Amino acid sequence: MTKDLTLGKAETVLWQFCLPLFGSVIFQQLYNLADSLVAGKFIGEKALAAVGNSYEITLIFIAVAFGCNMGCSVITSQLFGAKDYARMKTAITTSMITSAAVCLAFMGVGILGCGWLLDMIHTPEEILADSALYLDIYVWGLPFMFFYNIATGIYSAMGDSKTPFIFLAFSSTANILVDILFVTAFDMGIAGVAWATFLCQGVSCVLAMGVVFGRLRKMESSKRVPWFSWTLFRRFVSIALPSALQQSFISVGNIIIQSVINSFGASVIAGYSAAVKLNNLVITSFTTLGNGISNYSAQNLGAGKMSRIKEGFRAGVKMVWLLSVPMCLLYFFGGRYLLYLFLDSPEGLAVDTGIIFLRILAPFYFVVSAKLVSDGILRGTGRMRAFMAGTFTDLILRVALAVILAKTSLGVTGIWCAWPIGWTVAMVISVWNYRHGPWQREP
Repeated sequence: MTKDLTLGKAETVLWQFCLPLFGSVIFQQLYNLADSLVAGKFIGEKALAAVGNSYEITLIFIAVAFGCNMGCSVITSQLFGAKDYARMKTAITTSMITSAAVCLAFMGVGILGCGWLLDMIHTPEEILADSALYLDIYVWGLPFMFFYNIATGIYSAMGDSKTPFIFLAFSSTANILVDILFVTAFDMGIAGVAWATFLCQGVSCVLAMGVVFGRLRKMESSKRVPWFSWTLFRRFVSIALPSALQQSFISVGNIIIQSVINSFGASVIAGYSAAVKLNNLVITSFTTLGNGISNYSAQNLGAGKMSRIKEGFRAGVKMVWLLSVPMCLLYFFGGRYLLYLFLDSPEGLAVDTGIIFLRILAPFYFVVSAKLVSDGILRGTGRMRAFMAGTFTDLILRVALAVILAKTSLGVTGIWCAWPIGWTVAMVISVWNYRHGPWQREP
């Protein structure tokens, strides 16, 4: 199923396109949360800390896969909007070939360097073995993650947000069940959590890619379609590299922050691991909606309908702010009860750490969501320097302030205060760049 995002009222088109994307985010986060839920509930606090500690490193791999997703998706969207289906197919296969090479390189880094990364972030000895075991298994599943991301990027580029939702609903539900099965029935411990992710991600990838190739075969072209194009490769890199760098630098920044948090002990690590998973559920939701706005903007840019980009911004901000209201209230007032999903004890340092983290960040969801809508338009229209400016400012501020404030009387609470400051400054920069885009000259 494909959908032309250049036709119809912008607000209606975005709601119809982005609602399944939001549903996909929920299941994607359930997929990610499953490891922490099962580790915390069925293995113990140290296992939860190990998964959370490893998570910051896995985010680097996810960041690169996300960059490949966006490079493929934006170019495919632009060519789909321009009805240039022959070059669109070449763009897709070029993206796949390039992503495969990148994936192999990062598998090598992961296999050879995960132990060094764990040492670099000062992983406590008590969780080092479990963290290393989880990462070793996770790395072998990178091809599944990379190509699943490419597949979802292609679906979104052609206006189909429902198919990824179906795949994610199936795989995330299966992941939870297999997690519990491997840990409780087979007593596999942290290895069971990692192998469950490996298997479910693999099945999802194979199914998603099979449907992609089936759809591409049905789209007839009047001329022979080459498998690779250096011109499209350069366009792919121009989108994918900044997107991957953006996410990678954020991950590197998170690793630095994680190393600071690790100095406060396993209980603080566990509380942060649980709370940051909940926070990432919201941020990833906003990011995914921003990605949908990227596809919307790219299709309209390809079709030459610049005025619809302004309509998309207004509709996008309205959409993410409607989402921000319940999430802000839920996390601020009900965060304690959500943390119980991860932690066995209703009291103690781990729970207190998570509550403070959520209460500091939740009111600023309105700020970061507006930034991510602006980012989506800048990326979808290829304005990558402007896109990267806000993100890197946010990252630099958050990392620097986390390191500095952790050494003050605020202690670990000072680390959490770095997030709102970085978000606010970055939002101003991103919105300013959007306000000075070429679409503003259109009536």
